[in-house]
Amino acid sequence: MSTIIAGRFQLQDDVDRARAALEAAGFDASRISGFYLTQPGQHDQTPIGGDHLQSPGAKETPEGVVKGVATGGAVGMAIGAATSPVTGPLGPIVGGLVGGHVGSLFSFSKMKDRGESEEGGENRVPPREAGMLVAVAFDDAGLAERAVDVLRQLGAHHIEQAQGNIVGGDWADFDPASRPQLIA
Repeated sequence: MSTIIAGRFQLQDDVDRARAALEAAGFDASRISGFYLTQPGQHDQTPIGGDHLQSPGAKETPEGVVKGVATGGAVGMAIGAATSPVTGPLGPIVGGLVGGHVGSLFSFSKMKDRGESEEGGENRVPPREAGMLVAVAFDDAGLAERAVDVLRQLGAHHIEQAQGNIVGGDWADFDPASRPQLIA
């Protein structure tokens, strides 16, 4: 595996300039990759599309909905029973159904917001943003600073370092859902 330095650009013209500048700085053209990175969650890495089979923040949703329905149903049934002299025998049933529905809706308000950490966990590095990515691979660790300088001078954003292989202009082992190791 080689060291890879990558930076994000907005325009295809910027990518072309970056490729030319990296070649002029002495990097091998076959080890320079330029490609468009789609929005997080839209990388088609699963059979049904997307990046994950289940949303990371939604893993506790089934348990939360069950708790919300049970609690809301019990409260609704108790209120319905208390009002049964007015509502009749359907009061506890309707109260339980309405309470269960309200309880399930309330449980959704407890879901994690995007980027919020898991309980007891730390906030993670944000995912890569969409845009044009230019990456260059090399084996000499001393070239990292040169690659970063070239990308910075051209206005690259979110410059990152990774390990991998760029062969024939293709970053063969790139994982769009992995968290970047940002340099600048």
